[in-house]
Amino acid sequence: MLPFPLYLRLSGFYLVYFASLGVLLPYWGPYLAALGFGPARIGELIAIPQATKLIAPTLWGWLADRTGRRMRVVRWACLASALSFAGVFAAGDSYLGLALVTVLFSFFWNAALPQFEAVTLAHLGEQTHRYSRVRLWGSVGFVGAAVGLGFAARHWGIGIVPSMLLGLFVMLWLNSLLAPDCAASPVAQTAPPLGQVLRRPVVLALFSVCFLNQAAHGAYYGFFSLYLETLDYSREFIGLMWGLGVTVEVGMFLILPRLLPRFGPRRLMLAALALAALRWLLIGHFAGELPLLLLAQSLHAFSFGVFHAVSIHLIHEFFPGSLQGRGQALYSSLSFGAGNAAGSLAAGYLWVGSGPGAMFDLAAALGLLGWWAAWRGLRV
Repeated sequence: MLPFPLYLRLSGFYLVYFASLGVLLPYWGPYLAALGFGPARIGELIAIPQATKLIAPTLWGWLADRTGRRMRVVRWACLASALSFAGVFAAGDSYLGLALVTVLFSFFWNAALPQFEAVTLAHLGEQTHRYSRVRLWGSVGFVGAAVGLGFAARHWGIGIVPSMLLGLFVMLWLNSLLAPDCAASPVAQTAPPLGQVLRRPVVLALFSVCFLNQAAHGAYYGFFSLYLETLDYSREFIGLMWGLGVTVEVGMFLILPRLLPRFGPRRLMLAALALAALRWLLIGHFAGELPLLLLAQSLHAFSFGVFHAVSIHLIHEFFPGSLQGRGQALYSSLSFGAGNAAGSLAAGYLWVGSGPGAMFDLAAALGLLGWWAAWRGLRV
């Protein structure tokens, strides 16, 4: 078990990082809509942070692996993301201005989490199955921000979103100053070449599955709030729906340390992908039925919670020693980066061309394709 002061410092970083995500994911789309942008433009702006994940995590991961000073990388990345995001107030409603600010801040912001994941796993040592007990505080932060801002926006308007994000980015930098680095493991000196690891069929299968699952989430992350608004749900209720999804995720993180050794990563991954496909079909066709919408949101425990925890576990296993930083960076780049960017772009154009239901039909198809790839390739 981690010493309690260390547990607080690590979990505190997750709390603030995902609180900022709890503002960005549910409310950035409605904020952009309030500025007058249509679904296609919103999809493009939302895809930019995901696109920078194709480059930023790998670049910063290489630097962290070379220097061994992961927390120094995290601290500079957090500071730079806060400073660059401040430009959003000068950008106003300019598409090009917002695009430039988004490129800059997300280039640094996307660098922080993969390296912090590597730090957390290094501190956990042989107890990596307890990762979810630390990570669950990120889910708590997300819920608090998503639900709280839903009610705050009713009184102060959606225009408070940039100020809330900037405040959270500053808090994240301050929190990064408290989290300690972890000494490099002796195993780091005997790590295999990166190319050798990447050529393993099971590693290729894992990255393919991660890409497909996160592409399926593109419609949800980019347009779920706007979609529910078209069904006449209030912003307060929409915030509660985001909160419900992440609340059940917290519950899943609490029990995953027992489930992972019992069922193994492959079976848990297959269950998560199958239930994810069901979730997207329910949202796309039955979101107007409250009981089915509640069921769909409860499946977030699997579509993200189980999937992410299993993926982190496998990345830690497949990328040992000095490859940890680059392994986490590749996971972030190929799934949350390439996957979410492709999914967000496709969702925006599908909404314009075929309506919102088509976005979630595509998500369900991608989830089923991911299930097939996992069934064929993840023999772990």
